[in-house]
Amino acid sequence: MRILLIRHGVTAGNLEKRYIGRTDEPLCAAGLAALKQCSYPSCEILVSSPMKRCLQTAEILFSEQKVCICEDFLECDFGDFEEKNYAELRGNLQYQKWIDSGGTMPFPNGESPTDFRARCCDGFRAIVNKFSDAESIAFVVHGGTIMAILSQFALPHRDYFDWMTDNAHGWLCTFDGTNLTDPEKL
Repeated sequence: MRILLIRHGVTAGNLEKRYIGRTDEPLCAAGLAALKQCSYPSCEILVSSPMKRCLQTAEILFSEQKVCICEDFLECDFGDFEEKNYAELRGNLQYQKWIDSGGTMPFPNGESPTDFRARCCDGFRAIVNKFSDAESIAFVVHGGTIMAILSQFALPHRDYFDWMTDNAHGWLCTFDGTNLTDPEKL
């Protein structure tokens, strides 16, 4: 099965390097314009996070395709860090503890990275099982979602942060029922 993992287009929060998790912000003008220049292979099944930025991206990239929404692909809940950037969090003791943990601690009043990654991988498993007869599935999701899926399923194995993906870019892989192989950056 061919798998496309595509990160949504740029939002205002992305441009300002903010933690934008559960804030349901739309694509910004630059994000909309950039997506109109993108071209991805067609897919049999299209799956998206329920958030505006992903749904807008899916509509632009696959305008004729029906979208299947997967709640497990919601972005991480950044809790107290939501809508803030590094400069605004500088000096925040909770933020410094989170940074010092290598990003492994739960976000204060938010989601733990471990729970977030497990949720994304559970969602991926559910979708590929549901559509196991499909030849291709495109996932339009968040950067963290892509990182979680690839760090769990891709061969050769790489760590979570090694799979960072720019907005409106993604990965093309082959899924053999267990692993994602031959990841090609798009």
